[in-house]
Amino acid sequence: MRRRFLTFAMAATAATALTACTAGKEGAPALGSGPKPSGSASSALPAASIEVWHGFSTPGEVKAFEDAVAGFRAKYPQITVKLVKGVQDDQITQAVRGGKAPDVASSFTTDNVAQWCKSGTFQDLTPVIKQDGIDLSVIPEASRAYTEFDGRRCTMPLLADAYGLYYNKALMKGEQPPKTLSELTELTKKLTVRDADGNIKVAGFIPSFQYYENVPTHFAPTIGAKWYNEDGTSAIGSDPAWKGFLRWQKELVDWYGYDKLNKFRKSLGQEWSADHPFYKGKVAMVLDGEWRNAMIANEAEELDYGTAPFPAADDKPDLYGGGFTSGTVIGVPKGAKNPQAAWELVKYLTTDTQALVTLSNAVRNVPTTKASLEAPGLKKDANFQTFIDIFAHPRTSTIPSSVNSSFNQEAFQEFMNQWEQGSVKDLDAGLAEVDKRINDKLKLSGG
Repeated sequence: MRRRFLTFAMAATAATALTACTAGKEGAPALGSGPKPSGSASSALPAASIEVWHGFSTPGEVKAFEDAVAGFRAKYPQITVKLVKGVQDDQITQAVRGGKAPDVASSFTTDNVAQWCKSGTFQDLTPVIKQDGIDLSVIPEASRAYTEFDGRRCTMPLLADAYGLYYNKALMKGEQPPKTLSELTELTKKLTVRDADGNIKVAGFIPSFQYYENVPTHFAPTIGAKWYNEDGTSAIGSDPAWKGFLRWQKELVDWYGYDKLNKFRKSLGQEWSADHPFYKGKVAMVLDGEWRNAMIANEAEELDYGTAPFPAADDKPDLYGGGFTSGTVIGVPKGAKNPQAAWELVKYLTTDTQALVTLSNAVRNVPTTKASLEAPGLKKDANFQTFIDIFAHPRTSTIPSSVNSSFNQEAFQEFMNQWEQGSVKDLDAGLAEVDKRINDKLKLSGG
């Protein structure tokens, strides 16, 4: 997906709009109220035209989505499908509230799913899923979790991201990838190269929370950290896993020296360019998503690298092998003109093995059903297989749904940045303040 860098900016706008009641188009047919196709008989579904909004924008991605939809068009030739590319979450929300919703919409982020489900911006798919006899157990639990909220399933998973460790084999010099944070620390120190003045020339691993994919959501599953209590309030300050991880991170930052590490970080190439420091041999190990494999093939094909799960907390070795996952979601917005035809497309794209394999092979994200993960036509070399295994691992998880997901992540991220800079003198008090900010926001949201 490669879209995390868009998430906070777009979600902030969408969250503001979602705090108000969703308007939608009055009088629009409800999902499940129209004729239903029976078995494989396409003629059971009447002729209709549906508009589909999606976030894919590059020529290759747009073609991939077109190719995935082609199978649906062949199955239902009486359904005209109009695809609109490059759409973001705030545009979807505003269109629904303005009574101009598309029939189908997808999003690259899961951060707005809770609000969309709660507000009714997206229609509840539960009745038609039951009506059509879809067995949701074919979808891994983590993906089921990030596509619903409070018992209301308003989206389905399309493709997924999984996060793991990339390592430069030449810089590793025969070392095996670490499996625990202690091993990561030891190897980081061993692989780091400095000049005579102590400036960093090559970093074994960059622990900074200001570096690329090093955000709290991506680390949480491998350290067993909790985000929320059962009542939805923040568990960050009371969970010892977060404290242990933050202390581990700060010790490694201090070993580098914050100023030297920050100077080195700022000298590096951009994450989304051919100058990525991992390509250039400036960083030996990085946390990243499965899409990086495709980017390396396009931008640094000579790079000799390997992939592995990200190291687990020392006291929770059973978590090794899992990781963080999220992904593209798709659903039927409120006010869709042809909701039954829209649902058939959503069902097709999210449960048809060939459609998922076609899309996965083109954009190099993980498909989201067990059958598609095992499909013989799925392209998977050893480095991509790592992420399929991580995605399917029973300990892989996602951030639990919350109506304030983006705010909560930003609040914690801000604190983590202050922590690594040495601005936080009392860890417990600082985390308690993060809890307060999150809980105060929850109260304002009616939680």
